[in-house]
Amino acid sequence: MTDILPEVWLRGPLPTVPPLLQPVAHALLQAREEVTELLTGFPAEKLAERPLGLASVGFHLRHLTGVLDRTFTYARGAALSKTQLVYLAAEGQPPTYASAVEELVEAFAQQVDSALAQLENTSEATLPDWRGVGRAQLPSTVIGLLVHAAEHTTRHVGQLLVTSKLVRG
Repeated sequence: MTDILPEVWLRGPLPTVPPLLQPVAHALLQAREEVTELLTGFPAEKLAERPLGLASVGFHLRHLTGVLDRTFTYARGAALSKTQLVYLAAEGQPPTYASAVEELVEAFAQQVDSALAQLENTSEATLPDWRGVGRAQLPSTVIGLLVHAAEHTTRHVGQLLVTSKLVRG
């Protein structure tokens, strides 16, 4: 009999993450596990396919990484760097070389690790603090950005699941 772990949120609190940020951490860890499992053995040459006009698997993979990076940057109260803007512009052109799937999955996993490190160092007292988003400095808060990052990640993992199944046939 194979041991199947419960979903991340049912495995208990992460000891280094503040209590109010546990749901964000759990969602990101769940997403990382699902992406890793889902894309094991996924053919790199299919990363750019857009069945039924949907966004490609490669787009979702790059977007997952980029959005986490950007939203957590805004949550720190920082502006996006030129590197982040270049990455954003390239999200729609995924690579399709042989090792691209593994590299994209690893990049997402590393971004989740970076996000977790930031969560660990985020004081709950700062959660209601105002943060501007984008060039227009649209209003948000630290907690708004962190929750949005988790929600947005979860949404794209779902889209990635559907698209990858369509592409695989």
